[in-house]
Amino acid sequence: MTTCNSHPSLKDEDQEDLDETVCNREEDGSINNNPRKMVSPAAGEHPLQYNYTFWYSRRTPSRPANTLSYEQNIRQIGTVASVEQFWKFYSHLVRPGDLTGHSDFHLFKEGIKPMWEDEANKNGGKWIIRLRKGLASRFWENIILAMLGEQFMVGEEICGVVVSIRFQEDILSIWNKTSSDQVTTSRIRDTLRRVLNLPPNTIMEYKTHNDSLKYVTLRTWHFLVI
Repeated sequence: MTTCNSHPSLKDEDQEDLDETVCNREEDGSINNNPRKMVSPAAGEHPLQYNYTFWYSRRTPSRPANTLSYEQNIRQIGTVASVEQFWKFYSHLVRPGDLTGHSDFHLFKEGIKPMWEDEANKNGGKWIIRLRKGLASRFWENIILAMLGEQFMVGEEICGVVVSIRFQEDILSIWNKTSSDQVTTSRIRDTLRRVLNLPPNTIMEYKTHNDSLKYVTLRTWHFLVI
């Protein structure tokens, strides 16, 4: 298991700030500075169907979002390959509800970046659920356990999940590979309702990554013109 990895482009003080923000480090010194180490289950552990990587991002809301700034602000913090590795790593992470500012946790299959332009994501989309403050930690845990436990039953369609902490609300989303596959997207929606025990009147929005990219591009151009 790799945990809370250093990012080669970070200065030491930046990495320290990242570690303190997302990791509770007081127990066994599990910070590991080898981001290229191959991750596999240890003897006797229960392997996950896929390896998963945790990511963290934080940015200033007043700055226009674009691909370059987003990639500069996202940090890979650890990869897990077994149930035991997941719980050991997860116990060191700050809960989403305790994050401040404009912050995001991402949990994606290893090899898939939580970016619209990634090869696995570019033809996909995401289901979005907006949460009132105070619910993010519980809903985040429920959705990642459902994903790790393969409860969505849609083959390899699931790419990852994101929890976004904002000032007025929090946002939960699950990403899949093929936005045009309505049977799959409907099954993901129905499974979300079940595993999160959502009330029938909960508003859920499906948005393609292509639409998201067009919006950000337009917004960035508008910002530059002004």
